[in-house]
Amino acid sequence: MPETLSDWLSYLESLHPKTIALGLERVAQVKQRLNLNPEFPVIVVGGTNGKGSVCAMLEAVLHAAGYKVGCYTSPHLLDFNERVRIAKQQASDAELCASFEAIEHSRGDIPLTYFEFGTLAAMQCFIEHKVDVSILEVGLGGRLDAVNVFDADVAVVTSVDIDHIDYLGDTREQIAFEKAGIFRQGRVAICADSDVPLALRAHAEKIGAELWCVASEFGFEVLSHVHGAGAQQWNYHSQVGLRNALPIPALRGAFQLHNASAVLAALDALKERLPVSMDAVRRGLVEVQLAGRFQFVPGTPTLILDVAHNPHAARSLAQNLASLPPAKTYAVFAMLKDKDMAGVVEALKDQIDVWLVAGIAAPRGATAKELAQVLREASVQGEIVTFENTAAALLHACKVVAETDRIAAFGSFYTVAEVMQARKLRVG
Repeated sequence: MPETLSDWLSYLESLHPKTIALGLERVAQVKQRLNLNPEFPVIVVGGTNGKGSVCAMLEAVLHAAGYKVGCYTSPHLLDFNERVRIAKQQASDAELCASFEAIEHSRGDIPLTYFEFGTLAAMQCFIEHKVDVSILEVGLGGRLDAVNVFDADVAVVTSVDIDHIDYLGDTREQIAFEKAGIFRQGRVAICADSDVPLALRAHAEKIGAELWCVASEFGFEVLSHVHGAGAQQWNYHSQVGLRNALPIPALRGAFQLHNASAVLAALDALKERLPVSMDAVRRGLVEVQLAGRFQFVPGTPTLILDVAHNPHAARSLAQNLASLPPAKTYAVFAMLKDKDMAGVVEALKDQIDVWLVAGIAAPRGATAKELAQVLREASVQGEIVTFENTAAALLHACKVVAETDRIAAFGSFYTVAEVMQARKLRVG
């Protein structure tokens, strides 16, 4: 039996022939053997982009309200422990190893993937710690994702766009059907995408979920020119009530108010079991942190980290970059080759002046040469320079940029993780 967390993770990676094996039957059997039946409310968060932001804001607000919160997210940037947090603290190596050992003893000959092991271990930790509420982020899709083995008391779909087409389908409606699989009969289902897919509405109606959509059952308005130039607040409204004069979330980006309003809708849905004061909402929105989502690293020149790895996220990053004061922008850019590289480049090419392109040393990683070819085919205007890895691209950027220039590192979790390692940054 493995002893250290590192040994366990190596062992889990070797267990299942596929990194991704969708389906609930295997993981449901092991869940039953472990008797993992949470008595606390479960919030499940799915969507193409914005899942991490919604989980982080929910965690911050509920923590500020005095609840012991269990939060399970993926993937991690630097350490596996980031995935499992209790009361805003990462689970220890010892706790995770103990959970993995219990799962290994219980599963018998049932094969589980790395993600399925992690999902069961997270819930085991939450039950062990007697949390007041758990937040579970869907890994892929929803309907057949391991997280969906736990019934959501409220389910949130942040956005629906094209990604993971090999698993979820190549149309927005097909993908919406997969994401709507986290909805449950008689419970509130929330959609923060302003263009609600028909398949999502149809599934909610078919199973008898109570669907709340942004700009319909809940919504928000930005209040400008409050307390002087540049300061902003916003109002939230829903069928349940109003929350006015709220601070703009500490997470930067154009879509964060959509995400924040979905958070408040989820809290409205659970208000009988988990009442949350206005003070807790304000504190949570101001204090929330999330690495790698339009994250500004302190110092000069400006360094922005963003895990944007599909066209939808890239369009959001482009909009966020366009909202900043004009500056020469260097991209430290690396992607996985099974992602829509051309779509990401198309979304961002007008915001980048110099492309510093790196390879990713992972089985699915694109080489710098492959990515440079995609850039040339997209007829980008900026200079293209290739590097063996992200650290080398970042080092070059830091040597050539002026103080008034900025560096944007994006394209995958791997890209951001390598930049964080090179700069000796920590998560949280």
